[in-house]
Amino acid sequence: MGWHDSVFWFALGLVGQAAFFSRFLVQWIVSERAGRSVVPVAFWYLSIAGSLTLLVYAIHRQEPIFVLGQSVGGFVYIRNLVLLRREQQPVAEAASAGGEPT
Repeated sequence: MGWHDSVFWFALGLVGQAAFFSRFLVQWIVSERAGRSVVPVAFWYLSIAGSLTLLVYAIHRQEPIFVLGQSVGGFVYIRNLVLLRREQQPVAEAASAGGEPT
């Protein structure tokens, strides 16, 4: 593997770690503004982006523990987005019908 390849993989790992870290930064800023603990939707998207990027990096590095850790988390992040979408759907339907959500 040439130095170009190693620089690419190093940069990819850093990007993945930065995305994964940024989710905490976003959550902290949103919570501070709200004055209470809030987990914004962006947290879950950043979790998916960071996790997928780090998963690719871990597969390349052939690190099975790292691969396992990053592959399982993705299901949790996606599930939370599904739950949030279901929670918001009745609100959107009620708003389009001109009524209050139940």
